[in-house]
Amino acid sequence: MVPTLIIPGLNGSNDGHWQRFWARDDPTSHIVQQESWTHPRQAGWLDTLEIELERAGEAFLVAHSLGCLLTALLAGRPAARRVKAALLVAPCDLRATEGLHPGVMDFREMPHAPLPFPTITVGSLNDPYMPIDLLMTYGRLWKSDVRNLGLAGHINIASGYGRWAGGYALLDGLKANVENRARRYLPA
Repeated sequence: MVPTLIIPGLNGSNDGHWQRFWARDDPTSHIVQQESWTHPRQAGWLDTLEIELERAGEAFLVAHSLGCLLTALLAGRPAARRVKAALLVAPCDLRATEGLHPGVMDFREMPHAPLPFPTITVGSLNDPYMPIDLLMTYGRLWKSDVRNLGLAGHINIASGYGRWAGGYALLDGLKANVENRARRYLPA
């Protein structure tokens, strides 16, 4: 069975966050542990993710906030071939995030390249980390299917997102699309 790698953002995903529930509910999943959740460094976080993908062989990714940008940074890197699909939930804009958390991150710039694996990007109308117009722009740049949850904030604990069944359904849909696509290319 293909595992699911859960990729939190800045400050990790505290207990009670939907990603923590996901790690407990899905026996094929585990959280990618970073050296520092409070002072993320792009190079170190990317190295860790690539090591985890190498170890897994191939994986589905479920990312939140800064973890979405980390996932998008895989575009053009050899490790991207190991990603079956990714669910990107509440990606953050680096400028907005730096304004809310000054001086704690070392992420260089927003990734713009199209992602070479299927994705769904989920956001909301009132996310303080990513205005909806930017969400739509990055969805287009990444060639991602964008879903707007309405007034859902940053889709985290503060927004009322503990266990989130809707997230499971979105990843299940991605998995089904990947399987259907693979079947079309199998020899008869």
